[in-house]
Amino acid sequence: MKKIFTTIVFAALGLSAFAQESKPSIEVHGFIRNFYAFDTRRMIGLTEDFFTYVPYDEELAANGDDMNAYPNTRFAALTSRLWVEAKGYEVEGWKVGARVEGDFYNGLGNDKVTGTANFRLRQAFVTLAKNDLTIKAGQSWHPMAADMPDVFSLNTGAPFGPFSRTPLTQLDYNFGGGLSLTAAALWQMQYASNGPEGKSASYIKYGNTPEIYAGLNFKADGLVLRAGVNVLSIKPVLKDAAGFRTDRITTVTPFFYAQYAKDLFSVKFKTVFAEAGDHLNLNGGYGVSKVLLDKNREYTPTRNSSSWLSLVYGKKLQGIFFAGYVKNFGTKEALDGAAGVPTGFWFSGNSFDNMNQMFRVTPTVIYNLGKVAFGLEYELTSVQYGDKTKGMNLETGLYDQGLHWVTNNRVQGLIKYTF
Repeated sequence: MKKIFTTIVFAALGLSAFAQESKPSIEVHGFIRNFYAFDTRRMIGLTEDFFTYVPYDEELAANGDDMNAYPNTRFAALTSRLWVEAKGYEVEGWKVGARVEGDFYNGLGNDKVTGTANFRLRQAFVTLAKNDLTIKAGQSWHPMAADMPDVFSLNTGAPFGPFSRTPLTQLDYNFGGGLSLTAAALWQMQYASNGPEGKSASYIKYGNTPEIYAGLNFKADGLVLRAGVNVLSIKPVLKDAAGFRTDRITTVTPFFYAQYAKDLFSVKFKTVFAEAGDHLNLNGGYGVSKVLLDKNREYTPTRNSSSWLSLVYGKKLQGIFFAGYVKNFGTKEALDGAAGVPTGFWFSGNSFDNMNQMFRVTPTVIYNLGKVAFGLEYELTSVQYGDKTKGMNLETGLYDQGLHWVTNNRVQGLIKYTF
């Protein structure tokens, strides 16, 4: 009888241990960030122009003055941020974590320099990890955008690399030896495709097909390598007077990323060859290539090469150098249209469809005083535009006449306290 009682007690203890849950720890973090910026001309940008993309093309007055070559200044703390993390929770062998993150970025767009910035959601996701498998679900960085250069500018190198936080379900599997797989199904929300109704997530919604990413990662001795491919299939038009439409466009975008760090030095490089990469905050779009007899249409994407390189050295006093280059190769197929005017063509809102190529160089100095950082950055962005008055070359999807360069010079300061 005593032996049976002992067995029951130990079995009960074993079951309680199996069902036991650890308590998570809750941490609150954030930073106060003040930017001070001066530009020599108007820029396409967001959030009081702190998140800059490209300088506006020339707009010549009767006397020859370029109306967009007007210097402007701003400073604000509206990109300050807060986040809450839950760590240390474990149940039945699953390690569970979560993060909710927001900032005051929303509410102030291009040239809107008055008003109050609103608190908005940046990330909100849960992670579950067991053995070699990690699952992430919620809103987080797109796998192609997660690795960023070391500039302190709010644009983090955009539009020279993908920039997107989006609803996703992501799986990471570690094979061992530094090799792992990342696969994700993604949706659109803030960063959405352009189209006949403007920027909208409706095109993927009625396409009923999630964006798919798959890639391999390798990590060893300070080296990080990633290579992957992204597939997006959307329906630009749902219906018309004749009824429901069946036309859609499917695009394929590969990318490669490399990073190496040793002691106080690190180097990063990323390159993307995007088809219609506007939903990734890249320069690009798509247009109508053929109008069919049943009024459905075939579409062709633009092709865009975007690359950046960043170097950083130091710890307390850091020197950083960033360089980026974008080349617009035009559309994959000829566009439908006449006299240099396409039947339909939709380009990313962060740029202009007469952009042919662009580059940026950004030297930066940061002084870290504990949790306080002081930074000074110079950013030169130069874009080659085609003359829109001469019409688009429908065979290539480019404005390739009257090419000219437009350049903005930005000087930016930073004061940041992280807690």
